[in-house]
Amino acid sequence: MAQPLRFRYSPTDWSEQRVRRKILQPLRSNIGAQSVTPEFDIGGRWETHRFEMQNGDLALFARTDGEAYWMGNTETPSALWKTDKFGWREIPYRVSRWTQRELLATLHEEDPWLADYPYISWFFLPVFMSKDGRESTRSFFREHAAGFPDAGRRETTRFFEDFLSTGVLDEYRHVMAGKLGTSDHVDRVRMSAAMGEFVAAKILTDAGYDVVPEIEVTTGHSLDFRARNGDTNVLVEVTRPQPPKNRAASGPVAAVRDTAETKVNGQLAEHGGGAVLFVDCSSFRDDTWNAVRAEQPDVRHRPAVVYRARPNGHVEGYRKGAVPLELADALEFLN
Repeated sequence: MAQPLRFRYSPTDWSEQRVRRKILQPLRSNIGAQSVTPEFDIGGRWETHRFEMQNGDLALFARTDGEAYWMGNTETPSALWKTDKFGWREIPYRVSRWTQRELLATLHEEDPWLADYPYISWFFLPVFMSKDGRESTRSFFREHAAGFPDAGRRETTRFFEDFLSTGVLDEYRHVMAGKLGTSDHVDRVRMSAAMGEFVAAKILTDAGYDVVPEIEVTTGHSLDFRARNGDTNVLVEVTRPQPPKNRAASGPVAAVRDTAETKVNGQLAEHGGGAVLFVDCSSFRDDTWNAVRAEQPDVRHRPAVVYRARPNGHVEGYRKGAVPLELADALEFLN
């Protein structure tokens, strides 16, 4: 599976002739590439190229004296195979900005409705325009409401747009966007679980905590978040049960218990305790959540918070054990 988009760096000189011989001609022979005029100027001393393929792939190339950067959701020309890869924040600003403008314009041409959500478009650009995942990731927002049941795409996309536009996850864009994956098909269960981490980050942020994702612990595992505020420093692991109709569990209460038990017997058991378990039931429809809401089942781990978020921003749930986080500003606790 291809990874989220990154840049390839070539620390050598590229002339116009070399670009045509080493990049355009191989791509033209293999997948029908053509060179087209970029839509945006890059500024400075950089020269830019845009290559469009018959199969819909796209590649961008920026060069100046003695160095060049390649970005593409297509096959990489052999002349660039052994080059190092870099993230969006690790390259010259002019190159990053130009590339994003080119890709965003293409994204909004192909999926015009996303133009109403500029932060979502930017944040998930590395997967929205990836080689394998560009259709599935956009479809997940467009046709599956980003994992929320009984909700429309615009309502759910606005929910994540409003949160991401706060900028609290900007520093972690590559790793967080990558959680959505670059699979060539929509895996709604896995993708919904990934968005559950964004819901958890929103809850923690709304409660006044700074969040850092992907915390490595001494067991070699990674837990989803570290939440910090003053003297508070708490690790949080998130799990998202599947709706009962999609799994073997006999009902919603069993679904919550079984999913939490899997997490408890895995990463949390290896960690040895101390982390808060977030059980995100946001994939549950009203009737299934109401059964959990009424019984408030234990989840075989303490401390834990079991909750359900809706795209209108309302979150409700319950606690098990002494949760070392003050969440009342972000979550309505049930009696």
